[in-house]
Amino acid sequence: MQRENIEYYEKIAAQLRIDAVKAVYHAGSGHPGGSLSAADIVTALYFGEMNIDPENPEMEGRDKFVLSKGHAAPIQYAALAERGYFPVEKMMSLRKLGSKFQGHANMHYVPGVEMSTGSLGQGISASVGMALAGKMDHSDGRIYTLLGDGELQEGIVWEAAMAAAHYQLDNLTAIVDWNGLQIDGRNDDVMKVTPIDEKFRAFGWNAIMIDGHDFRQIFDALDEAKATKGQPTVIVAKTVKGKGVDFMEDQAGWHGKAPSEEEAKSAVKQLGGEW
Repeated sequence: MQRENIEYYEKIAAQLRIDAVKAVYHAGSGHPGGSLSAADIVTALYFGEMNIDPENPEMEGRDKFVLSKGHAAPIQYAALAERGYFPVEKMMSLRKLGSKFQGHANMHYVPGVEMSTGSLGQGISASVGMALAGKMDHSDGRIYTLLGDGELQEGIVWEAAMAAAHYQLDNLTAIVDWNGLQIDGRNDDVMKVTPIDEKFRAFGWNAIMIDGHDFRQIFDALDEAKATKGQPTVIVAKTVKGKGVDFMEDQAGWHGKAPSEEEAKSAVKQLGGEW
């Protein structure tokens, strides 16, 4: 992997954002804001970090990614498509009747999806089980899970966090997409979740705070997570909801709303793509 070539990852992330915007537009519904905020993290994982093989999705010893914030499925679909699991055109059937590309990814329909998610908190809980199984099987594969910040309001998240520390799951890395917004507004107004890093540390985790749009910081944090032994690691990534599209950035209204044709064209242009 060419980690030093940051421009390479920035171009991929821009393309993933373009794919996600187009898919949500064609669907007429979906979640663009949280997909765009997570694009750089997802790019780093799929294109610079994880040991995976699109030609052999069930490869033994592979790393596994679980999208705990399952509503951000468009960005996972985009990453899988651009990584070679299926043609990008297929994901443009997002949310259509009969499409395999549901609003929340289904592990039985889409290659590369390791866990069906949607109910918030269940993704990290499943990831803890996968990491524990990996330990028991002496697998080299690591488990990565991406949570939303509003998702931290779910009690099941903290049950999972307690179990992960208890079983010393150092093969588990959780990443929090901390964009400060959720469907009903700002986290601080709905239910304050900060200080996120201190809460995870209190549960026995190694916690790292980063800029979730800085690839060097993302990769350094992933390296630290791999080097940390005896405890799981959480990477708290400060991000901007709707990142890359000026009228979507830091706007809670774009949590779960599809753009119009005019808005979609503007978004794609801003991201450096063509309609």
